[in-house]
Amino acid sequence: MTRRFVFVGVTTGSSSIVRIFPRWRDVLGLPADVELAGHDIPLGEPAERFREAVAWLRDDPANLGALVTTHKIDVVRWARDLFDELDEHAERLGEVSCIARRGGRLLGWAKDPITAARALDGFVPPGAIPAGADALVLGAGGAGSAIAEHLLRRADRPRRVVVTDRDPARLARLGALGEVEAVLAEGDVNDRLLGSLPPGSVVVNATGMGKDRPGSPVGDGARFPERGAVWELNYRGERDFLRQAQAQAADRALRVEDGWRYFVYGWTAVMEEVFQRPLTEDDVDRLSREAEFARPDHG
Repeated sequence: MTRRFVFVGVTTGSSSIVRIFPRWRDVLGLPADVELAGHDIPLGEPAERFREAVAWLRDDPANLGALVTTHKIDVVRWARDLFDELDEHAERLGEVSCIARRGGRLLGWAKDPITAARALDGFVPPGAIPAGADALVLGAGGAGSAIAEHLLRRADRPRRVVVTDRDPARLARLGALGEVEAVLAEGDVNDRLLGSLPPGSVVVNATGMGKDRPGSPVGDGARFPERGAVWELNYRGERDFLRQAQAQAADRALRVEDGWRYFVYGWTAVMEEVFQRPLTEDDVDRLSREAEFARPDHG
């Protein structure tokens, strides 16, 4: 019987993981009968769609577990009662990115606090945020919330951590993080906030725009902070935000990063739980190199 490692998202067939997973399975010596299976749920679907998906993951013995993108918050919002246990991060943040079936029980984890922190610290090493700099996180979903939380915990924490979103309900969840400034993304508020950032500030696109939805959370006339660090969480798609930052990189002395390393960390962290296969940093480096062939901008 073929067993499934499920990928819950919006446009899973377009993800590089479709081509990468068979190589990773072989490199790690995972069972040959395990296949990656995409499970798409369009944006804005009703609660029942999420409950059906989680119930299927729980009840079909062919499902080993799942990685969840985009819908991390909706899975907990609408199907929390279908889980037997959530980890402390999932309970605190109200999101699930990793699901596994173990001994007839359905378990959930929020891996963003770990994977986002590892990726951000690799791009902006501890101590690299200058005094007086701010952070602007565009998007209050699972990834954006985790990044904001991590920035607040760093020794070189920004003076202000501002998170914007178009959904008031997502912004309301940020209250658990304490000192985050939550701002409703109406009109040109993102552009104005971006233009007011001090030199050396950190800017993150965690909206999903440029991958799951077209466009960018800022306009073409928006100005990035001088000597700023700009992180586009998307590694595929149109990535308009990435191109906007790259166009100003030379004049504004920007450091610009896409979401490739975050993508690798996200998948490997989930695979550790689903397959109960611990991975070292050397393992992750090896898997990252093995996946380079599928990187959208490879070559």
